[in-house]
Amino acid sequence: MNQVYPALGTPGVGFFMMLIIGAIAGWIAERVTKSNHGLLTNIIVGVAGSFVGVQLADVLNIVVRGTLGHLIVATLGAILLLLVWQAIRGRQPQ
Repeated sequence: MNQVYPALGTPGVGFFMMLIIGAIAGWIAERVTKSNHGLLTNIIVGVAGSFVGVQLADVLNIVVRGTLGHLIVATLGAILLLLVWQAIRGRQPQ
């Protein structure tokens, strides 16, 4: 019964660690994409980026293990999400 259940497709990462990784990944992605938002948005973007990153890694047959691996994948996914968001938002009339 000591099994850790996956959070958003990331096996071995518990809920609180997912929040920490999400916050860090979101913050890094915010800096890379020159965005400006708060802690809650960083967490949301980082967690969503983690999901996207893990799914892309799975499609590319890349094994993601450990906290550092999840942080890297979450950061890359969050950057991708923010770039797509900026591209979509840039096309909308203001």
